[in-house]
Amino acid sequence: MSAANGNTVFTSQEDGTGAAKKRRNPVRVWCDGCYDMVHFGHANSLRQAKLMGDYLIVGVHSDADIMQHKGPPVMNEVERYKMIRAIKWVDEVVEGAPYITELETLKKYDAEFCVHGNDITLDSDGNDTYRHVKSAGKYKECQRTAGVSTTDLVGRMLLMTKTHHLHSHSPGTGEDITADKPEAASTSTMRSPYTGVSQFLPTTQKLLQFASGIEPKPGDRIIYCAGAFDLFHAGHVDFLAEALKLGDYVMVGLHTDAEINRYDGSNYPIMNIHERTLSVLACRYVHEVVIGAPYKITEDVLNHFKIDLVVGGNTHVEPCNDGSDPNEIPKKKGIFRQVDSKSELSTPVIVERIITNRLRFQQRNKAKEAKEMKLIQIMEKKKQEAEAQKAETEQTQN
Repeated sequence: MSAANGNTVFTSQEDGTGAAKKRRNPVRVWCDGCYDMVHFGHANSLRQAKLMGDYLIVGVHSDADIMQHKGPPVMNEVERYKMIRAIKWVDEVVEGAPYITELETLKKYDAEFCVHGNDITLDSDGNDTYRHVKSAGKYKECQRTAGVSTTDLVGRMLLMTKTHHLHSHSPGTGEDITADKPEAASTSTMRSPYTGVSQFLPTTQKLLQFASGIEPKPGDRIIYCAGAFDLFHAGHVDFLAEALKLGDYVMVGLHTDAEINRYDGSNYPIMNIHERTLSVLACRYVHEVVIGAPYKITEDVLNHFKIDLVVGGNTHVEPCNDGSDPNEIPKKKGIFRQVDSKSELSTPVIVERIITNRLRFQQRNKAKEAKEMKLIQIMEKKKQEAEAQKAETEQTQN
C-alpha cells in the first residue's frame, strides 16, 4: 500500500517484526505530445503513464512546432493546454514542450523516464521523436487505445458518416440511423496501423479504469448537467468547472446517439455514447456519468439521483418530441441554474474548422501516413536482416 505525503512517498512492507515503512522519493513521469482534439485515447495513455509513477508531468507542443513537424492542428495551443490540465491523472502541464524529446527536458523537470504509446511519432525529417530517450534507456511504452484516433474523428466530420453511431433506431421513425451507403462506411483510407483505426469496443474493465468510484457523501450538494458532450472540448471543460463551483458532486447525463441525432441532425454525434462516456469520465470536474440519460429531466430522475441543482449552459435547447421543455420540471421546482462558460468553442465550431480546412487536413494525414509507412518498411527490413543473421549464426554453430 502506498500514499503520497508532500514530497515523500511511503510504501508499507511486511518483515519479520511487522509492517515497516520504507521512505522513497516520488517517481516523476514525463509524457508529451500534440494532444490535438483530445479524446479518451489520449486520456487512457496518461492514465497508464500515471500508474508507472507518482507524479505525472505532461508537455504539450506549441502550434508552431506542430505546424513544422506534422501540419496544422485543429485546436489551438491554449485550448490544448486547457484540455490536458482537465484530465484527472495529470499533475502538471508544461506549455510549449519541445517536439523532439531530449534528455535535457527530463532532467529539467526531474523526470525519471518518458512514457509514450506503442505507436510511431515522427519529426519533419521522418525520425523517431523519442530516439534520444530510447537510446538512453529512459523510455517506457504504454498500450495505445485501439479504435480511436484524431485522424478518424476528422474523417467522420469530412465524410459526414453515421457508421460510428450505435445500432439503434431513431425515436418514432423505425429508421436505422447507422444505415449509410457502403462506400461511406470507412472514415479512414490509411494503411498505417498507427494512423488507421478500427472500431472502438468498450468493456466494463475500461469503464472501471476511468470511473472515479467516488459516491456523494452525506450532505454533498449534487449537480446534474445533461447534454451530448460531443467531441469533448475546452468549452465543455469551462462549463463543468463552473458547474462544480455550485456544489460538491457533478453528475453528467449523456444523451443517446439517437436522441442527439434527433435534435442536432446531420451525422451528429461525431462520437458515439461509449466514446463520449470515457471522454467525460476522464475530466477532473466530473464524478459520475449517467449513460443514456433521458432527454426530459423527470421527477423520477431528480429523486433517483438525489439531485439538488440542474445546471445548463447558454446553448440552444431543442424541445422534446411532445414540444415540452426538457428542463421544465427542475425549473418549476426552482432548482435549475444557467451558467455562462464564457467560451466561444462548441462542437459545431470544431466541425466548421475541419470543413473549412479540409484540403489541409487531408494533406496532413496523407503526409503522416507516408512517413509512417516508410519507417515501418525500414523496421521490417532490419527485422528480416536480423533474423537472417541469427539463422546464419545458428547454422554455423551447428
